[in-house]
Amino acid sequence: FKTSAPTVLAKLETRLLDCVGQIMFGSQISFIIVSPGGIRFAHTDFKIPDFTDYRRPEVVDPNKSSQDSSEGRRSFSYIVTGASTVVILYAAKTVVTQFVSSMSASADVLALSKIEIKLGDIPEGKNMTFKWGGKPLFVRHRTDKEIASEAAVNLAELRDPEHDKDRTINPRWVIVLGVYFGGYYCPCHGSHYDASGRIRKGPAPLNLEAPFYEFPDDDTVIVG
Repeated sequence: FKTSAPTVLAKLETRLLDCVGQIMFGSQISFIIVSPGGIRFAHTDFKIPDFTDYRRPEVVDPNKSSQDSSEGRRSFSYIVTGASTVVILYAAKTVVTQFVSSMSASADVLALSKIEIKLGDIPEGKNMTFKWGGKPLFVRHRTDKEIASEAAVNLAELRDPEHDKDRTINPRWVIVLGVYFGGYYCPCHGSHYDASGRIRKGPAPLNLEAPFYEFPDDDTVIVG
């Protein structure tokens, strides 16, 4: 027993050393490498974001309540909103105005829609024909006899009853739109019209149309 004691102790020491070696350099190291929770890094250089540049001056101080400056900040928001609304409304008005203007007649079209006639060129008892809007325009300088005769017509005799004074502004002048350039008689259908442009004979159901016109002076009439 005494002889084998050193040998046993040597074996025990060898095993202990192997276990210690495995613990220190083998199993423990492999465990640290495999386990993700075994490695921890300290990020002491991490910079916390600073949003001071984006904050309003009233709320920069962290020790000051934001409620103290809420009214001022809301007023600024209201001003910005109101100004934006005004700009949007003005832009919308401009767009609508331009759209409506684009749909209206141009200046040259409006110029063609009116015609100025010198009444001094038409002698009494005569009729002059003009072209206006693609239609014949009759302008007649009536005599006193024609004025009295047309004013005395019984409306019950007319197919399209209309008094002479309702068809003229100045009884001296009758201005109507014709259906044919031949005058107060239509050879195509045989319709006859009187000196007031009213249908008196033939198939036409209505009187000649009296367009809008005005007298800027006694010697000029503008139709349209």
